[in-house]
Amino acid sequence: MDARFTPEQDHIRRTLRELLHKRCSPGDVRAAVDTPAGYDPALWTALAGDLGLPGLALPETHGGVGGTTTELALAAEELGRSLAPSPLLATAVLAAPLVTALGTDAQRAELLPRIASGALTAALAVPGACLATVLSLTGEPRRDWAGGGRAGGVQAARRSGDWRLYGQVGQVLDGHSAELLLVAAHAGGYARSRTLLFLVPGDAPGLVRTRQTSLDATRPQARLELRDVPAELLGDEDADVGACLARAGDVTATVLAAEAVGAADRILELTVEHAQRREQFGRAIGSFQAVKHRLADVYVQVQAARSAAYYAAWESASTEPSATTATTAHEGERVGGLALAQALDSLRTAAAEGVQLHGGIGFTWEHEAQLYFKRAAGDELLFGPVHRLRAHAAEAARLFDTGEVAV
Repeated sequence: MDARFTPEQDHIRRTLRELLHKRCSPGDVRAAVDTPAGYDPALWTALAGDLGLPGLALPETHGGVGGTTTELALAAEELGRSLAPSPLLATAVLAAPLVTALGTDAQRAELLPRIASGALTAALAVPGACLATVLSLTGEPRRDWAGGGRAGGVQAARRSGDWRLYGQVGQVLDGHSAELLLVAAHAGGYARSRTLLFLVPGDAPGLVRTRQTSLDATRPQARLELRDVPAELLGDEDADVGACLARAGDVTATVLAAEAVGAADRILELTVEHAQRREQFGRAIGSFQAVKHRLADVYVQVQAARSAAYYAAWESASTEPSATTATTAHEGERVGGLALAQALDSLRTAAAEGVQLHGGIGFTWEHEAQLYFKRAAGDELLFGPVHRLRAHAAEAARLFDTGEVAV
């Protein structure tokens, strides 16, 4: 294993950090989340058109860069440092791998080049309360997880050879602004009960999208209501949707882990800078031993989380299936969930210490420390919590099935 990054990977990280430093200050972040889309379209154009971020992990045959999860994770780490709101997670991490794995040749040829260029944004619509389970991060989904068209589920029915969708789903990341929705729906009734994924344009008739208030405003969410909405089946009816979602879940966890590490590293930097400036009793508070120990503990935790995230990215990249074999389940060590647990834990600790050590200004809305705290809490609500991520990883590894007792 060569843990060193290539010059190209270092260039991606360096260029992205310079761009975000110029165009994504805390004031820019606050202004972007208040827009109808929830992000700055001009910044997204720069990220997609100039740097090609949505296409980093897409094959060159479909307009992508031909990179791996590692490049995507490094980009996410920089975006996490600034908490830059963008549709990258929903489009390139959640939706694009599913189109690659399940889509027909025609669907890939039509959609992936537009996604890679940033011209098309997409979102995955599954019941938000079970997103982590659907992605096999905190457990295995039940057979009927997509619901039956009621109480937050979506039902798919065929009419004259065409698919129609009915129901509702909430907590869809970027669901209010995405131009393409990948909607999970229950089909087949009891006899052939199964979950399929459908392509729904953002302006489809009968689709009602409402932006929801979310704890983390930098991750906008929406509620979708589907009232006899025409839809196109993604791939074919015999595709193994569950296996593809599990594979996408591991990649998602890996990218999120890197993003959380970037956020934790940045809030730690801000806290150290404040501790060096703020004076009490005639000396900087950072000179007190108790404060030094607390910050040192956070530093060690963040570095451990970074190592876990980088290893997960390397492992994911080394086991990625090619575009021609993406429709089959790919066996390999899945460590994204564990890396995400480590990273979210470190971000939560770093943000909490940052709020407390900033003192009276730490918990105010005017200071950016609260944004990092909300990112930690919001990600745990969507993709965790940490203890369930670890418990499922231990169960998947059959850690406690041997019956042996350590002495």
